[in-house]
Amino acid sequence: MQAIGLYEYGGPEVLRVLDLPEPHAGPGEIRVRVHAAAVNPADTLLRAGVSAPFLEGAPPPWVPGMDVAGVVDEIGPGTDTDLTVGDAVMAMVVPLGTAAGGYAEQVVLPAARVVRAPAGTDHGAASTLPMNSLTALLARDLLALSPGSVLAVTGAAGILGGYLVQLARHAGLTVVADAAPTDEDLVRSLGAHVVVPRGAEVADHILAAFPDGVSAVADTALIGPVLLDAVRDGGTYARFRSPGEPGFKNVESVRDIRIAAVFVPEYTNRPDKLHEILHLAEAGVLTPRVAASLPAAEAPEAHRLLAKGGIRGRLVLTF
Repeated sequence: MQAIGLYEYGGPEVLRVLDLPEPHAGPGEIRVRVHAAAVNPADTLLRAGVSAPFLEGAPPPWVPGMDVAGVVDEIGPGTDTDLTVGDAVMAMVVPLGTAAGGYAEQVVLPAARVVRAPAGTDHGAASTLPMNSLTALLARDLLALSPGSVLAVTGAAGILGGYLVQLARHAGLTVVADAAPTDEDLVRSLGAHVVVPRGAEVADHILAAFPDGVSAVADTALIGPVLLDAVRDGGTYARFRSPGEPGFKNVESVRDIRIAAVFVPEYTNRPDKLHEILHLAEAGVLTPRVAASLPAAEAPEAHRLLAKGGIRGRLVLTF
């Protein structure tokens, strides 16, 4: 089985094509023949060694990848599932401990983590949904805002920020989002009611639009504590990095502002949430965006492109 992985941590150049043993589905498991794997910032953290504490005891090679789409090609004995061999599916993969990631021709997962791909969606588009949409959904759930509340989203032109804008608009929230001039039309099309300039003064721009402050900020752009100035007393700030990860900024609660940590593995074994993503995508609430597709062997180039920034959508590796 072909996979993309690494034997030592480092830059994109450590990624290489691997020939690994073919995995098989055991009881309660499904094997997916992967056709597309999305390239996420979390994959670069694994590659660089930031995730090493979570891989303790797992010998190399390590295989990154948290989002896959493909077809069911094996179902383990006694597995309770409505899926059948040949069904187009998508899944979130959590490459922690000894578990391999999604940069592989085949992945074996608990059946609860695999769901049918949205009708009419190709493998590349479907692969951008599971982890990114579940992260946005978890943020929505943690914020627990009432319809009419104002949510500010930074990084709205990115895939995570964009999904969050769409979910917030669907939930009846008023959405203010940041964007570069070239991204304003995109961010408005995703559902933002108000678009403000991105950059160091984004909190001031949000306050200019909402002088009493917003109900919550979802900081997918990792701007940090300055955004607390834009949150009303008793509001919420959602952060998307954990201590020790690049981009983490220690945000301490001020003015009774709640800090909500969004950690998507909390939704790893939540088939109800994965099915919610499926239905929202089929209803057109969530719209996948593929920035570019590259053959799996070009994973180093995909990581270089991601590091450069400015990607609008997700890069996808194809197998």
